[in-house]
Amino acid sequence: MDLPKAYDHKNVEENIYQTWEKSGFFNPDNLPKENQEPFCIIMPPTNANGSLHLGHGLVMSIEDAIIRYQRMQGKKTLWLPGSDHAGFETQVVYEKKLEKEGRSRFQMERQDFYNEVWNFTQENKKHMNEQIKRLGSSCDWSRETFTLDSKIVDIVYDTFEQMYNDGLIYRGNRIVNYCPKHRTALSDLETQYIEENSFLYYLKYKSIDSDDFLTVATTRPETIPGDLAIAVNPQDKRYKTWIGKKVIEPITNREIVVVADEGVDIEFGTGALKITPNHDPVDFEIGQKNNLGFRSIIDLDGKLNNNAGPLAGLKPKVAREEAIKILTDQGSFVKQEPYKHNVSVCYKCNTPIEPLVIPQWFVAMTKPINDTKKSLRDLGVAAVKKGDVQIIPKRFEKTFFHWMKELKDWNISRQIYWGIPIPAWFKGESIKIQKECPGEGWEKDQDVFDTWFSSSQWPFATLLSSSSSKSNIKDQKLNLKNDFEMYFPTNVMETGYDILFFWVSRMIMMSLYKTNHVPFKQVLLHGIVRDKNHQKMSKSKGNAIDPLTICDQYGADVLRWSMLYGTKIGDDLAFSDDKVIGARNFVNKVWNVSKFVLMNIADFDFQTVALDGKYQKYLDNNNEIVKKYQKAFDKLNLTGASTLLYKYFWFTFADKIIEDLKQDIKNNQNKTQAQYVLLKILENNLKMLHPFIPFITEYIWSLLPNRHNLLMVEKYN
Repeated sequence: MDLPKAYDHKNVEENIYQTWEKSGFFNPDNLPKENQEPFCIIMPPTNANGSLHLGHGLVMSIEDAIIRYQRMQGKKTLWLPGSDHAGFETQVVYEKKLEKEGRSRFQMERQDFYNEVWNFTQENKKHMNEQIKRLGSSCDWSRETFTLDSKIVDIVYDTFEQMYNDGLIYRGNRIVNYCPKHRTALSDLETQYIEENSFLYYLKYKSIDSDDFLTVATTRPETIPGDLAIAVNPQDKRYKTWIGKKVIEPITNREIVVVADEGVDIEFGTGALKITPNHDPVDFEIGQKNNLGFRSIIDLDGKLNNNAGPLAGLKPKVAREEAIKILTDQGSFVKQEPYKHNVSVCYKCNTPIEPLVIPQWFVAMTKPINDTKKSLRDLGVAAVKKGDVQIIPKRFEKTFFHWMKELKDWNISRQIYWGIPIPAWFKGESIKIQKECPGEGWEKDQDVFDTWFSSSQWPFATLLSSSSSKSNIKDQKLNLKNDFEMYFPTNVMETGYDILFFWVSRMIMMSLYKTNHVPFKQVLLHGIVRDKNHQKMSKSKGNAIDPLTICDQYGADVLRWSMLYGTKIGDDLAFSDDKVIGARNFVNKVWNVSKFVLMNIADFDFQTVALDGKYQKYLDNNNEIVKKYQKAFDKLNLTGASTLLYKYFWFTFADKIIEDLKQDIKNNQNKTQAQYVLLKILENNLKMLHPFIPFITEYIWSLLPNRHNLLMVEKYN
């Protein structure tokens, strides 16, 4: 057989992928009729605002390996692909583009901005889909879904309305993380903390009844005009006589009360804490408990407003300096001392977060649902405790339960242009939840949904949208074996451990609320891709690696093997050139071994041969390896499966069996038995290798004589 000297991925991969697509086998409806047992993975939607990075490479490699394995197990496999409009993330990316062009969204009509971003994401989707194909992903492109597809939006609206009617969604004045630059509330996920060298300022608040005063310590003297009280711990003997009395706020000279609250840290500063409910989360809670009311001094543009008196019109940093001057001039300034603390900033622009109390939509996470005693949180916790959802690795269950215990109401509204508009209308004190305008005099809510709200419905929304044009689950007449009925709950949700709480937990809760079923049976969590020094990859650090560069140079199989072999699921992946070179060497080994076998079975008639002695032992041992491999893969232990396969292929098949049997063939000693064993072991190895390195294995399979099926639909036994 005339075979190429070396495997050339550049001349193989594109043709192989086209062959797979033409076969129609990515679509489960086209699989062999005997493939009846459903198996489904819903792809975590990729953000439609850029190119793939190594994290995407890991996701696609893991999920495609699982899907290919299950397809070869005879399952009716659906891997449903999709992309995410990624609200705030995408808007930030596009605003940077506008900035380079000398434009701003604040100078544009809202719809014009939306249309431009829509076109931007559609182009990105096309580009990213081609990149995903380059990695060998065998997903069903006929079912591709976008989080802004009309059917998805209708399902999200239906859920919102149902939750509102059930009293689980409310609109209220609560304190939120607010980015003045992007002018939107942010989730906790969209903020980060940086260490700041600042000062702790000690200031006097004079009693209204005497010349006595309280000294408080604060890092934010500029928010004094927003103070509504001074809080002290009721156990602090120094301040027992002050509780209930009033003092003068020293910048706008208002009377405020001294309250007792056990949450005050006696050891911090002076033990007396100024309470600014509108601009500090801790102060907000104390204000709520003591019915202090609200007083806002910072507007949505990030500047202090008229309530701030002499500080009005200033940005907080400048206002801080001005406040110290005023306090010093009037004798209220005592001292300042260096103070190092963590400051919350926007994760995109590093602008300091301004905690603001503004009207927002919230999901009540701990409120009982209707007449039941169970809340959304209760549903999620019970599902994991009962084992209805299995988290892999199991150690992350502890993290899950810890987060769920601390769960707070979820802010689902964002003050941005790009996203799913909230279907709410206002007229005076009245609110109506519906998509279209209720009539004259009603004003549309200008906010959009937090991306996590729509993506929390992703598993059931995708399957429902591909099943029927109707979005209401209760009213939907499901036809026999449509996608929702066939594949829900799905089998595996594979994603990063860093979004276990922000996405996975919410999918579990929302699915149980909406469908009475968990969204998936298993959660497989991968780690973060880091560089060889275990640093997180980023373009700004200069350590980011483009996965397609590796595909161009070495092939997609090399990239996939370098990411899947030798790293335990759930552990961070330290990616390096050494891993790539090692993967290249293994892929080359697969080619060279296969080439040797093909050359030495050229005259074999491909009939079943009776085996004896060592030949039967070799084959029996190989069959045991197949069973162990399947056992590992069934447990989603891809590390165990790949390690077992690597060691067997290289050190047993290549180094021992081939070295032994090639002498038999050369000496024409039991040649037919030797050829048969070589062929059968190669076939089994190609089947086991296929989920990990699909291109080269499919190509080698095509070179075997008497092959009628594609390797991707061959069975293991």
